[in-house]
Amino acid sequence: MSDKPKSDKLPTDKLPTDKKWKYVGTRPIRHDGLDKVTGRAQFGADYALPGMLWGKVLRSPHAHARIRRIDVSAALALDGVKAVITGRDFPNVASEVAEGGEGANDFGDLAANVIARDKVLYHGHAVAAVAATTARIAEEACKRIVVDYEVLKPVLSLDDALAADAPILHESARATGHEPLPKGPSNVASRREMGRGDIAKGFSDADVVVEREFRTPMVHQGYIEPHAVLARTGQDGRSVVWCCTQGAFMVRAYSAKVLGLSTDMIKVIPTEIGGGFGGKTTVYGEPLAILLSRKAGRPVKIVMSREEVFRASGPTSGTHIRVKMGATRDGKLTAAEAVLYYEAGAFKGSPVGAGMMTVFAPYKLANVRIEGWDVVVNKPKVAAYRAPGAPMAALVVETVMDELAMTLGMDPIDFRLENAGHEGVQATYGPKYRAIGFVETLRAAKNHPHYKSALGKNQGRGVACGFWFNAGMASSANVSINEDGSAVVVTGNPDIGGSRASLALMAAEELGIPVENVRPVVADTEAIGYTDLTGGSRVTFATGMAVIEAARDVVRQLRARAAQIWSAELDAVAWEDGQAVLLSEAPGVHEPLTLRALAGRATQTGGPIVGRAALNARGAGPGFATHLCDVEVDRETGAVTVLRYTAVQDAGKAIHPSYVEGQYQGGVAQGIGWALNEEYIFDKNGVMENAGFLDYRMPVASDLPMIDTVIVEVANPMHPHGVRGVGETPIVPPLAAVANAVQRAAGVKLSELPISPPRLLEAIDRAG
Repeated sequence: MSDKPKSDKLPTDKLPTDKKWKYVGTRPIRHDGLDKVTGRAQFGADYALPGMLWGKVLRSPHAHARIRRIDVSAALALDGVKAVITGRDFPNVASEVAEGGEGANDFGDLAANVIARDKVLYHGHAVAAVAATTARIAEEACKRIVVDYEVLKPVLSLDDALAADAPILHESARATGHEPLPKGPSNVASRREMGRGDIAKGFSDADVVVEREFRTPMVHQGYIEPHAVLARTGQDGRSVVWCCTQGAFMVRAYSAKVLGLSTDMIKVIPTEIGGGFGGKTTVYGEPLAILLSRKAGRPVKIVMSREEVFRASGPTSGTHIRVKMGATRDGKLTAAEAVLYYEAGAFKGSPVGAGMMTVFAPYKLANVRIEGWDVVVNKPKVAAYRAPGAPMAALVVETVMDELAMTLGMDPIDFRLENAGHEGVQATYGPKYRAIGFVETLRAAKNHPHYKSALGKNQGRGVACGFWFNAGMASSANVSINEDGSAVVVTGNPDIGGSRASLALMAAEELGIPVENVRPVVADTEAIGYTDLTGGSRVTFATGMAVIEAARDVVRQLRARAAQIWSAELDAVAWEDGQAVLLSEAPGVHEPLTLRALAGRATQTGGPIVGRAALNARGAGPGFATHLCDVEVDRETGAVTVLRYTAVQDAGKAIHPSYVEGQYQGGVAQGIGWALNEEYIFDKNGVMENAGFLDYRMPVASDLPMIDTVIVEVANPMHPHGVRGVGETPIVPPLAAVANAVQRAAGVKLSELPISPPRLLEAIDRAG
């Protein structure tokens, strides 16, 4: 079969015919990856290498089944098929927890999720993969693979998973954590408790006690670009991988573990990413493409369809959370208790731990108890989603806080101010807070014109707060000076939120040069030191620290070069406004030396000027936000219209304010979708029924108001420029802000998301 399409969008007489080009779809692509039409480097559907094969994955049609036998002979016999792999081609990987990243991965589970071994555990679980000369041949080969399944009853909800007679997903697994634990095989992966004080006394001291519970469904991150990977293996056995990922070093480490290779056998080049939000902090097709490439001896590309993204990549957990809180008549919290059940999907590792740590984090509490359950079900293994675990926990706490405020007759912001955490307060998860801006966000929200505006009929205003830790972790950076005085900043973090700009701005600030003279570069795994993934709101904070240190290393070298030129002591030379100046000297004796002048003389004073830094960043400043949401409810249809939204958040220091605002607005948009429309819908056999953007209802521009933002700046004392991460906190309050607004507008109590029209109408009918 020819790779040339039967019909072209471009006139065929204008298409290239020389051997430097090949057809990929309807576009001619040069072997170096440059698009003939645009001249830009391509990946996605357009990127190609000489001899490239198309990889396709055979996925399970069952949510829970044993694999009795797999016969791939008919697929291998098909002309154009170059390699077929199943779980038998992979080494057995022992259970071992991976350190770092957003949510630890057990390597044994990771390997079994990449491709099934003895069992398939969700609809869409990979069973085999094929590499062929065209995508159509690869698809046909997948159809010819014969799999003999013993179909088992699926476990599709937390209630089903915890039932005494529930089918067991992992017969050899045992629950871990704090007693009491289930004895023998169970779908409980872990149970943990934390807390302090006397919870019983705290509730006995309360004048008002409110208890609520909420159920939330699995929801997807909704990135526009699907998972895609291209792998090439050379004659030396080393593989080069291009993929859309939040962490090149993570892909290298995870793929090496799954394949039983040393990390030096894999090089990862991160491509420009079309969205991730935590969903691209693990591997799916990467190990498959590498192994197919190794077997076929040719490059292999695998691109998930949108349906595969929904069925086979990680959403966040469905949850069932109960919260009980007590307060005195004057508005002081006396006790709080939470029980959190999180779906992990087919393998352990839900973000219930983060949910436990964030659930009451904004508030001062002397008596608190938190219990968390990690439960496996026959659904895709969950992945991180922007502040993993926190939005669901905040939903229940903030609805309870709202009800307490109404019961006490207090303004909802005043009630939160009475109980707000601040510097010196011990967080419910352990440490004492340093300088934080939670109180400042509450005050800014109360003083905002939005909070003082009038509401109409069937309209309601919701207030909600949120917290996220933010992360540090390991980062490396190089800053090198070009001969014309411009700078190159090299880091290892894929840019998913404007980090190139923030890192360049910090380097420019340290060097004293215009940011236009700084070139930020995202490097591959062989061009920069180890760097943890882009996640946890860590890049501007932690990798920014590394860039600042590397830039300061450059400044030290520049001062030394100037001292050498002037025959002066190093301590006598200062760096001011992008130039070296000699201290304690009459003006005009030695004119200042600019960075450009020093760079031009670099070869005469010691050679190239390169600053380096590698660190494990500590002291990530916690992020706090307060959100306001106005909605209008149509009591005839149950439709909810978001009229106005304001997000107030402490950024520490907004290095690039417009990007910070964009992060706030993006988190709100995703949170509104989560609150009102988004959910995974499964049939009785565990098949997702809405695996596409047409039926999985994400908000579009017409669904949203203009989202106003207020940037509060309370400097993080642990960062040289005061930075806190800002990317994850914005998604924590919206679920509760929307729910509180709807409850006030409709005069109902809600207990389940999304607040879809049928669900809201049912609540309105129940309320009479």
